[in-house]
Amino acid sequence: MRLSTGKYQLFFLAVVFLLTVSGCSNKTPKVTTGDSDALGPAESLETQVSEDDNIMEGRTSGPMRPVYFDFDSALIQGDQVERIEANGDFLKADEGVSIRIEGNCDSRGTREYNLALGERRAMNAKKYLVNLGVDPGRLTTVSFGEEKLLLFGHDELSWAQNRRDDFVIIK
Repeated sequence: MRLSTGKYQLFFLAVVFLLTVSGCSNKTPKVTTGDSDALGPAESLETQVSEDDNIMEGRTSGPMRPVYFDFDSALIQGDQVERIEANGDFLKADEGVSIRIEGNCDSRGTREYNLALGERRAMNAKKYLVNLGVDPGRLTTVSFGEEKLLLFGHDELSWAQNRRDDFVIIK
């Protein structure tokens, strides 16, 4: 049996219509709100850290803190100045400590570009510490680019945590 072009088109439209209609559901999903008391009391998301806490953040040796960078930038921004100055104060107070400044990047960009950006980040931190009065002979730099990620997600939180300089005590 041979269908004419008009009958073929009509048959095709009927099949598409039936598939479309049969795939639709008239049910509306039930939304349950649950018991709000089951969530418990609200807790603050702020981390309480005292000056005496010797915790590690990233790969940075405590009590120093890493410095974070904006996307595609090696500039130490205003909100990070307090961190690098505190690191400088620690280094000036203990002249027997030498550190390695490790430049890191998120996973976006080429390997070569990220190695260069990580190097610029580490060098800018070193220059900042030297300008604060830290002996440059106690500071070495290395770029890991995207090779030592802390978080492996593909979202802004993960990328932001990976764009950093770590300050690691080497002696």
